[in-house]
Amino acid sequence: MVPNLPRRNFLQLVGCTAAISTVSRITRAEVYPARHVRLMVGFSAGGVVDTLARLIGQWLSERLRQPFVIENRVGAGGNIATEAVVRASPDGYTLLMINMPHVINPALYDKLNFNFVRDIVPAASIMRAPGLMVVNPSVPAKTVPEFIAYVKANPGIINMASAGRGTTGHVFGELFKSMTGLNMVHVPYRGGAPAITDLLSGQVHVYFGPILESIEHVRVGKLCPLAVTTAERVEILADIPSIAEFVPAYEASGWHGVGVPTNTPREIVEKLNSEINAALSDPQMKARLIDLGGTALPGTTAEFTKYIADETEKWAKVIKFAGLKPE
Repeated sequence: MVPNLPRRNFLQLVGCTAAISTVSRITRAEVYPARHVRLMVGFSAGGVVDTLARLIGQWLSERLRQPFVIENRVGAGGNIATEAVVRASPDGYTLLMINMPHVINPALYDKLNFNFVRDIVPAASIMRAPGLMVVNPSVPAKTVPEFIAYVKANPGIINMASAGRGTTGHVFGELFKSMTGLNMVHVPYRGGAPAITDLLSGQVHVYFGPILESIEHVRVGKLCPLAVTTAERVEILADIPSIAEFVPAYEASGWHGVGVPTNTPREIVEKLNSEINAALSDPQMKARLIDLGGTALPGTTAEFTKYIADETEKWAKVIKFAGLKPE
């Protein structure tokens, strides 16, 4: 039973309760993290996603004075790790490295046990990763217009390799096909390394993929770079044009960031965003991102959320056009 209180005392009690609630929320944000945090990665150790996770994890560990532990949950194009995070408590202690597959998979898979846009909040973007369009030197084309003309004159002759059906490079190539009307035969591999091996030998002819996969072969003349996939040229390959210079409005970028389960306290999301943006302004971190074939992608949570929504819609159209299904 609630005792009868004078109105003044009652209002004071209500005020104190509200103040305690506010202080509790502030304290919760101030003490986060109070223990180790798991950063889930849906891809194998040693790759770009894993390496980036470890860079950001180390930064956050040093800044927030708690271990950020990288946990690899490999399989199903990142879906296994994503589902683990979706089912985790939304308390800021289970994070997810998010990237291109997370906006491709909703259209690629007929049924998922989660809805990425609904169940994951994009906390902070980290890196944009341009792709590179390369061909075997036997292909009689040194520019994008020459390549388009050659393929149109020889439909179905050119084999387009990818690291697997529905992978980032595959959809980059399918976007190119849809915007140019080219007829190329898709040849999926189980990873970028075997695809590059066959590209070097001439068994396949063209490949869209991360810069790091082919840059050394380009430098020694074993592969011919035609263009980068971003709308504009990139600093580390300033002499190589963008596809958009020849195919207006073409743009395809890989990207990476950190997500958290929906209903994670706003204060925690904002703290992660602030700390990661601080990392992206650090010269050494910027240099490491360039080493990984990308550039820093700072921004607010709202900006990252809109970017992901736009990417989800964009790649769903490409996947529908190409009639893609998972392997």
